[in-house]
Amino acid sequence: MQNTLRITEIFYSLQGETRTVGLPTVFIRLTGCPLRCQYCDSAYAFSGGQLLSLEAILAQVAAYRPRYVCVTGGEPLAQPDVLTLFKALCDAGYQVSTETSGALDIGGIDARVSIVLDLKTPGSLEVQRNRYENIDLLKADDQVKFVLCDRADYDWAVTKLLQYKLQARVSDVLFSPSQGQLSARDLADWIVADNLPVRLQLQLHKLLWDDQPGY
Repeated sequence: MQNTLRITEIFYSLQGETRTVGLPTVFIRLTGCPLRCQYCDSAYAFSGGQLLSLEAILAQVAAYRPRYVCVTGGEPLAQPDVLTLFKALCDAGYQVSTETSGALDIGGIDARVSIVLDLKTPGSLEVQRNRYENIDLLKADDQVKFVLCDRADYDWAVTKLLQYKLQARVSDVLFSPSQGQLSARDLADWIVADNLPVRLQLQLHKLLWDDQPGY
């Protein structure tokens, strides 16, 4: 049986987040997500989409001649065939990353993929979905992301940073303010005051294109 995935969109733009921020990247946004974070900015990917074969997805990606490919969602790991997609993209020579909520097992992801694991804070209203077993599966090339809604979220994230020694496990720990809920300036001041080994992350795509889908 042919591998198929339900896809919301495939587009070429600048990476707005993570350590490859600013680099031209093809995004493959898979449809569907079992979580409902209160600040979600991709709710349009919860349903709908189009069933595409693996071959059709790879052909669309290749047409852009990218160096970087990001598999995102929704929650990409909610579709089992995404594991085959990861392998095919890596075999094609792309530098591949994926953004996952951390609620599902990351153990089957191709080792060549840089995983961006989002640990959900209390302010997300989905903190109970964190699968902490995933932390032991992280590689040195992976990244951990916290989206912070307020000072309580910041303090919680610092606790997890220290508890799991995240800065020693992955290449980057990313602290990102939830847009409209936490001032980036306040977050920057807290990070500096506490001398944290983390990277402040702003969403470049929202600054450039006002968060339009497909950019």
